Amino acid sequence: MSQIAASPLKRPHLSIRAGSGFVGLNIAELWQFRDLLGGLARRDVRLRYRQTALGVLWVIIQPLIAAGVMTFVFGTVAKLPSEGVPYFAYAFASLLGWNLFASTLTKAGSCLTGNANLVSKVYFPRLILPLSIVPSSLIDFAVASSIMVFLMFKAGIQPTWAMLLLPVWLSLLLMFALGIGLYASALMVSYRDVQFILPVMIQLLFYGSPVVYSLTQVPDWALSVYMLNPLAELMRDLRWSILGTTTPPDIRWVAYSAAICIGVFVLGAVTFKRMERRFADVI
Repeated sequence: MSQIAASPLKRPHLSIRAGSGFVGLNIAELWQFRDLLGGLARRDVRLRYRQTALGVLWVIIQPLIAAGVMTFVFGTVAKLPSEGVPYFAYAFASLLGWNLFASTLTKAGSCLTGNANLVSKVYFPRLILPLSIVPSSLIDFAVASSIMVFLMFKAGIQPTWAMLLLPVWLSLLLMFALGIGLYASALMVSYRDVQFILPVMIQLLFYGSPVVYSLTQVPDWALSVYMLNPLAELMRDLRWSILGTTTPPDIRWVAYSAAICIGVFVLGAVTFKRMERRFADVI
């Protein structure tokens, strides 16, 4: 008894340290917080359409209106070619990919400042916040895709084997958006100017990517520089998979775009983890 009384009791000790670099990308820890990720994803879907009369129908209405405006301006007035398919279907297919990219980037960029109370008071892997955006973005894409199926049927467009490659293009779009979003969200914690820069950058990317026009409209002398934007190849490939358009993927630019998207995602994730330890104090 005297020996037991003399020995001090050791209390359990948990040390929480923010990792850095690839060491900090703890996949096992993210998996442990998968319930939180799912809860945040469900919350994002519920809050977005709360107190709206049409609810999730806005996912369909917004691209329909945008495609209608694009059809009038670029298809009817400017008479831009649409690679042998009706311009409305061409524009809607483009917006499917673009909206997935733009919405993911926008929400990822503000995920930390938009959840400041959670970040400052509760410990969890901060990478959960931007990752929780992906399910809601994919749900929006799936809902809007139902209209794309109707437009394809109405235009007499038959699905081809190229549709099997659609998940590849979507994955690369998501990785590119998340990579930029991770870097932007980490910077936005300290520099709120990023919230004003990000929409401008997205708008520049919209017009600098073949969303409303075909790659065939880009002059030959500018094409090699234009294709440095990975979205240029991905938007072309996405339309080719959905609509079977006449300009198939260029394997060289596909490899380049994939490398850029993966590289941007890894760089964004590593930067995010290296700056993570400062988030709770600065935000």
